[in-house]
Amino acid sequence: MIYTILQEVSSEQAEGVSEEKTLSVIDLIFSGGAGGTIIIAILAVLLFVAFYIYFERLFAIKAASKTDKDFMNKIKDNVTNGNIEAAKMHCAQENSPVARLTAKGISRIGTPLEDINTAIENAGRLEVYKLEKNVSVLATIAGAAPMIGFLGTVIGMVLAFYELATSSGQAEMGSLAEGIYTAMTTTVAGLIVGIIAYIAYNHLVVKTDKVVHQMEATAVDFLDLLNEPT
Repeated sequence: MIYTILQEVSSEQAEGVSEEKTLSVIDLIFSGGAGGTIIIAILAVLLFVAFYIYFERLFAIKAASKTDKDFMNKIKDNVTNGNIEAAKMHCAQENSPVARLTAKGISRIGTPLEDINTAIENAGRLEVYKLEKNVSVLATIAGAAPMIGFLGTVIGMVLAFYELATSSGQAEMGSLAEGIYTAMTTTVAGLIVGIIAYIAYNHLVVKTDKVVHQMEATAVDFLDLLNEPT
């Protein structure tokens, strides 16, 4: 009888301990007070914006990098044969940054080579600007998110120590520790958002550089074509 009672008491204590140590992420977020909840909400919005910009730019850059392998060969054949209109039509059908650069150069055929090169460079800067649209926002999020997270932590720590000060040092350690680790969740959330945005930004930069190198190579090939002796 006594053994059974002791088992029940120990089991109840074990359940109480497990219940005390169990805390869901949602409870952890919303138990940080209004300030912590607002910081987490801001970080959630920044994470959504980062994902949206990343995937939108990724699909746009992938579409821009797709070019017919025989594109320049067809352009060379048309230009060499003097069929300028056919070359322009082929560029219009391709509809890519490489094709638009080539079309700009074709439209300047008959002018000095330096003018053609300048026109292609100007068109290239415009294409790069289009590719890098909103990518700088990712860099901003990568830098701002951790600082916003630290701000939430500092606010939480200030409130925790304020509670300690106003209670004349008699504040419960449990409630004080809870306030501190709840405040730390904003730092964790900020770092997570910042790391994701940083990786996404660098990945897009690498993808954009590949398209830029492709445009530069095409521009060089086109200028070499015009510079070939007839």
